[in-house]
Amino acid sequence: MEDRMTYENYLVTVSQFDGNAYKTSQAAELTLNAAILRAEIARSYEEFLDIFDSFYADDVEVSSEDSPETIGGKERVRAFLSNFLVPLHVMAEVAGLSVSVQQTEVPRDSADETHSAWKIDFTGVGGRRCTLKWKAVRRWKASKVVYEHHYDHEQIGGPLTEDDLNLNWGLSEAGFQLPS
Repeated sequence: MEDRMTYENYLVTVSQFDGNAYKTSQAAELTLNAAILRAEIARSYEEFLDIFDSFYADDVEVSSEDSPETIGGKERVRAFLSNFLVPLHVMAEVAGLSVSVQQTEVPRDSADETHSAWKIDFTGVGGRRCTLKWKAVRRWKASKVVYEHHYDHEQIGGPLTEDDLNLNWGLSEAGFQLPS
């Protein structure tokens, strides 16, 4: 089976690494992370869902140290992801929120398991920032994620508020005003 992700002239074929579990999971991890980093939430939340659909197994399980519940099954995880991505997309596209994503590989020993550190910077229209950091471990079966766990969460800066967003965008042209 061949998994291909194409983003703006970027083509990677994971199947060429089949036969060696370490190389397969490493190549798939690099390809997945590159696709996530190239996607832009202001442009489209669907791009992230397409990446999820391409790289995650139907029976994927996702968990977090902050939640006692493990979310199982691609459809349930996809719905959870959509509930996060759609409002974020609207805030970035319409309200001027700037979103920057960074990722760092974390060394590991297991052939079918990958580790990474993630950082998202949210910057409001006035320059105020909130940074979220966490680590993720993924377990792979061939070139599909079958398990993902997030841990070591950290928030730097307070949460952004409506004052950090351009919520008047388009309203004055239509004759509407937000309540004071």
